[in-house]
Amino acid sequence: MTLRVGLLGTGGIGARHAAAVQKATGLALVAACGRELSRSEDFAKRFGVTAYDDFERMLEAERLDLLIVALPPFAHTGQVERAAALGVNLLVEKPIALDLGRAAAMVEASRDVIAACGFMYRFGGAVERWTAMGEAGETGTIGHFSGAFHCNALHAPWWRDRDKSGGQMVEQLIHIVDLARCSLGMPQTVYARAANLFHRDVPGYSAEDVSAILLGYDDGRIGVLHASNAAVPGRWMKGWQVVAEKATGIFADWNNAEIVHTAGEPVSERIASTADPFVAQLEDVRDAIVVKRPPRVPLRDGLETLRLVLAARRSADEKREIAL
Repeated sequence: MTLRVGLLGTGGIGARHAAAVQKATGLALVAACGRELSRSEDFAKRFGVTAYDDFERMLEAERLDLLIVALPPFAHTGQVERAAALGVNLLVEKPIALDLGRAAAMVEASRDVIAACGFMYRFGGAVERWTAMGEAGETGTIGHFSGAFHCNALHAPWWRDRDKSGGQMVEQLIHIVDLARCSLGMPQTVYARAANLFHRDVPGYSAEDVSAILLGYDDGRIGVLHASNAAVPGRWMKGWQVVAEKATGIFADWNNAEIVHTAGEPVSERIASTADPFVAQLEDVRDAIVVKRPPRVPLRDGLETLRLVLAARRSADEKREIAL
């Protein structure tokens, strides 16, 4: 059985998904839709699919089994709800919205289809090894999570505009915030500070370029996350560390980590995976559709992690701790 896949959004992340569909088994990319027909046609030629600039027309013509929504967060205006109403299954890129009302409406509208959120970090080989250890009781209680996302790029014009992207915490650091939430659960409080220090003179740049978030738990556990967009040009420096009762995970990225087993004499285990998390994520969604089970990362997770980063943004704006 081969599922027919359509793509909404023909930017950089859309291209990553399109390439992943072509690598995955049991999926066939048949159509791509973007705002500008000429750009959609170039994209469609690259991937050998039909181009559209009208979303409704693509839905009507293509009889899709799965729609990948790779839109910038500001561009969500009911497309998820419309596809779900027609019975089309969904994979929606993060952040799924810029406000909780819109995000909750998307989750509610898609309850009768398979609907997943694009937190692909969870499908990396190193992350999956740590997750399996946790499920087997080999890590013990996690007490501390720290993570970072540092880069130096202007990105797309919409990304620089906080009203369209949500800012770096909401649009970019959210991947690592999601890992923190999966590790520690939802915190009781969030405290953050953020500023635009280095891009004040760049026209249209209103997003923060330095930030830090503290996740507080009443039982004493802690999450610490920080980000910047003024680090080394051309480098994407992402990493995180997880300290648990029986093990510590030191992650260079989703595929590469050192896991030190600390119960007794320390024993180091190195993970160097070549897994493509975009492909693994799609194959999980494919299996969920075929056997009619929930995906590993349901769309509701997009709502819950969005709740965290929006609380962090509010905390930074108001310079106070926010209770959840």
